Parts: sequence; structure tokens; C-alpha cells
Amino acid sequence: MTLSHPQPFALAIHGGAGTIKRSALTPALTEGYHAGLRRALAAGHEVLADGGSALDAVTSAVMALEDEPLFNAGRGAVFTAEGVQEMDAAIMDGRDRAAGAVAGLFGPRNPILAARAVMEHTEHVLLIGEGALDLCRRQGLAMEEAPYFFTQPRWDALQAELERRRSGAPDDGDEQRRHGTVGAVARDRDGNLAAATSTGGMTAKAKGRVGDSPVFGAGTFADNITCAVSATGHGEHFIRRCAAHEIDARMRWAGQSLERAAGDVVDELGVIGGSGGLIAIDRDGRVALPFNCSGMYRGAIGPEGLPMTAIHREEFRIG
Repeated sequence: MTLSHPQPFALAIHGGAGTIKRSALTPALTEGYHAGLRRALAAGHEVLADGGSALDAVTSAVMALEDEPLFNAGRGAVFTAEGVQEMDAAIMDGRDRAAGAVAGLFGPRNPILAARAVMEHTEHVLLIGEGALDLCRRQGLAMEEAPYFFTQPRWDALQAELERRRSGAPDDGDEQRRHGTVGAVARDRDGNLAAATSTGGMTAKAKGRVGDSPVFGAGTFADNITCAVSATGHGEHFIRRCAAHEIDARMRWAGQSLERAAGDVVDELGVIGGSGGLIAIDRDGRVALPFNCSGMYRGAIGPEGLPMTAIHREEFRIG
């Protein structure tokens, strides 16, 4: 079951492609992921059901995912090779392509609010470093110190990767280490679309590395005429292929459906080594959630309010 028919309003979310291996998923951990996805769906659905905007819905959903340590964003962000956390986030309004993003940021409890502050309180689209932090402080965003963002599994993953590099062992291709992101796309009752994406990036990434999440047209995109997209995966490939905008272009100029355009783009990324996936919603509220790797933490919800969540290639859990 997916939202493949027109919906008056709808929301889709992801908690990152490249999921934990099935063999490592205990029943408790599996339920933890599903519960985190359900909380995010509930947060966004509450906004939409009350007649709120798609922009507010994706903001609320992504904040819930950033607050969940299981996902690689906000509180659960991975560490760079130097043992620090650098977070990226972006948000885009399908009504007029208003957009805001931050990159390489540490401090704001919810990086997606920093991205929204760029969109709403500056004349710019992307801020980094101290300039972004200054804006967050001026806007009174909640800030946190390092202990809030620290999680032992992310630290252990960094140590394991650094040891692998020191030993010269071959890369094991662990998708969960390579990429992880959270995101949301929505259509509201007025037919407006929005997309939001937030990430800690890749485990042991180089200092200053920025992926596709805050790059509009690559990892995040929204236009009421076609679709809203939030991607997750090996960001360098998504940037090179302008993945999110490519879906828009195929719908806009080739007349393709969302399902075909999104599915084909993700398949083509896989051919060139771009492991990952994305969530997308079109102007009629249809949802697509394609991925080319072992799994993608994902979910969707429509007007009926029944959350649908999944991790690997499996049937959605309903409710």
C-alpha cells in the first residue's frame, strides 16, 4: 500500500537510505525505528490535518527526526574524521521556490530551523559556519553543547572506520556508514508543496565536506507545478546528476509521472555508484519512495491518518 492516488493532503518522510543490516536488527531496535518514523509522521500530519501549510508540516516532521538519536541528523549525527559533528539542512517552498540552507553547522538543536531562518530572515539561500551560527543566535534558536549530540553508536562507528583506514583493510561497502539523512515532503490542502532535508553526512567524512542535502536541485527541491523531493544517499553522485531537479525536468518537459521519473532517476544513480534513494510527492498528493540499496527508513501518511512505515524491501506496517 502506498499513496499512489491523488490525495487532498499527504506527507512522506525518510530516515535515510542504507539501513542497518537485517542480521543486526533486534526486535527492540526494529520497533525503535518504526516508532521514530511514526512520531515524525504524526507531527507532520497534525499540521496538515489542521489546515496548516506544507512548509510547516515538513519542518515539524524533520524536527521530530532530528530529535531521534537513531537517525543521522541533529541529535544522532555522525562524526567527521576529526571527531566532530558538522550538520547540513535545507528547506524549500514549492509556491515560489523560496529556499534556505545551512552547511557544516554545529550548535542548533534543530538544524532545519536554522535552514528556515536563512529562508525567512535573510536575502540569501545558503549560510555556513559562524555566519549561520550568528543568525541562529539572533533568531533565538535553541542551542546545545556537544554532550547533547553525542551518541555512543555513532562514536563507535567512527572508531571502527578510522581503524579500518589505519589497517589498510578494504572498504566493506557498509551503506549505513556511507550515508544517512532525514527528510520530509508534503502537499497541503491548498495544493502547495514543500521539502526539507537534514543530515550529519557520512561517517569519517573530511572536515568541511558538504553533501547533496543543502544543494537545491540535488538533494532538496520543491515546485508546485511538479513535485517536492528529499534525497538520501551518496551525495556526491546526487549532486553531479542534479537528481532532484532531474525528476522535476522529466515531469515538466517529458510529461512523465512522478513514479516513473523518480524511479528511473534512482535506478540511473545506482548504475554509476550512487547508492541511495529519495522521497517525492507530486502536485496531486501522489507519493514515490524509490531506493536502489538494501533499504530506506521511510513512511507516508494521508488524510485518513494511518501511518505507513518500512525499513527494507517489505510491506509497509500500517498504524
